[in-house]
Amino acid sequence: MKGPHNIWRLVRTGATLERTGAMRVVLDAMEAPPALRVAARVLGWPFKWLGIEGDPSMPPAPRALSALGPAYIKFGQVLSTRPDVVGDELANQLRVLQDKLPPFPTEAAKAQIEAELGLPVDQVFSEFSAPVAAASIAQVHKARLAETGETVAVKVLRPGIERAFRRDVDAFWLAADVIEFLSPASRRLRPRDVIAHFEGVVMGELDFRLESASASEFAANTANDAGFSLPEVVWGLSGRRVMTMSWAEGVPLGDNAAIDAAGHDRVALSERVLQLFLNHALRDGFFHADMHQGNLKVAPNGDIIAYDFGIMGHIDEYTRRVYAEILYGFIRRDYRRVAEVHFEAGYVPADRDVDEFARALRAVGEPIFGMDATRISMARLLSYLFDVTERFGMETRTELILLQRTMVVVEGVARSLNPRMNIWSVAHPVVEQYIKTSIGPRAVLRDLQRTAVVLARFGPRLPGLVEEALIRQAEQKDRHPDRRWRRNALWLVMGAAIGAAAVSLMQSWL
Repeated sequence: MKGPHNIWRLVRTGATLERTGAMRVVLDAMEAPPALRVAARVLGWPFKWLGIEGDPSMPPAPRALSALGPAYIKFGQVLSTRPDVVGDELANQLRVLQDKLPPFPTEAAKAQIEAELGLPVDQVFSEFSAPVAAASIAQVHKARLAETGETVAVKVLRPGIERAFRRDVDAFWLAADVIEFLSPASRRLRPRDVIAHFEGVVMGELDFRLESASASEFAANTANDAGFSLPEVVWGLSGRRVMTMSWAEGVPLGDNAAIDAAGHDRVALSERVLQLFLNHALRDGFFHADMHQGNLKVAPNGDIIAYDFGIMGHIDEYTRRVYAEILYGFIRRDYRRVAEVHFEAGYVPADRDVDEFARALRAVGEPIFGMDATRISMARLLSYLFDVTERFGMETRTELILLQRTMVVVEGVARSLNPRMNIWSVAHPVVEQYIKTSIGPRAVLRDLQRTAVVLARFGPRLPGLVEEALIRQAEQKDRHPDRRWRRNALWLVMGAAIGAAAVSLMQSWL
């Protein structure tokens, strides 16, 4: 429950930030005004002795968040995807946060499973191991199904974690309110929106039914992707607090020695992991947003296996087209077109100068293209691009921030496999293919066909809907609407519907 009773939690947080040296780092990263700095020091410094010391070997911010517990660790991980809020330097520090925690007892895991599934563990599994991995939200056990003998991974939610997260999230809400009250200027960072985003991410991760659904949708989208596979959800043994999937056998993608020993081609793997991500983001608009080495393996047959689907990114089709045109424009070094795309999409206010914006984009792109091919970074390009668009008044778009953060991670994975990788040459065919299929004449016909289908669905109601809308509009302006104008507008809409239907029929004949 949000309210003043959470003040003690904020005091403990401030004390820990002071004791670990993270307070100054965080305030500097947020460019906090004097009033907020004073309030933060008053909240933390007198109680510094109550703060948790943490691991001195870690940088200050990750050290403090790790000491404060699971909710703070997860909050730091989410903030690492928001350099628009905490700045690039602190976001990079927070990316190293690891949520590995001591496992909870196997008997407690079995009790969770039995409560969730309503079946004795020994009846479902012929073998059930000690924890093989433990994180802030859940831990994983390796097991064997009693009925089929199949080896599976059983993910079990930590007991009491939902209540603990709820308690800390309430304290975060209070902190956001305090920040906005003491520093109106901080509202540009939208502290409450940041907490709402975090709450949405965490609540999604705490319900394994949602993760199972994400895994299933991701598997359906990528079923035909060569060299890529996913563990299969065992729906009958999955629920809100338990998720069972087929076991993913392979070597970690971050272990180059093991990859070489298994005879896999690291150059091919580096190219595939980048192209897979771009395909998922552009083609499907649904991508794995946590594709670090810890969530990727290489199967004995050379397939890349992804798992842990708690954080997925979604981009609507229109935004994907805009993103692809921006990338393609940079690949072709057509900065004028990149600038026009930003204006057409409404990302940059219409009162800004297109030519000036194009010159600013050239200043972003040309230094990168002047680098050696092995140093060219698409992630760096996107980071610079966001800096420029912010100067020209572009509002923060959370989905693009998540995409950029994931691009940074995927690019790092690819370069760890092949340090001399040319990012642009690998990305070019994927982006070009998407442009051909989604922005060319065929895409126009497909869009018209979809429009015709929608209009056909509302066909019987369309005249009434249009008339009602026109009547409402006319009544606002004039108590005596021009019925002839309304009738002409109606026929215009009907003609558009018939034309779209005709285009649809022509497309079906082609």
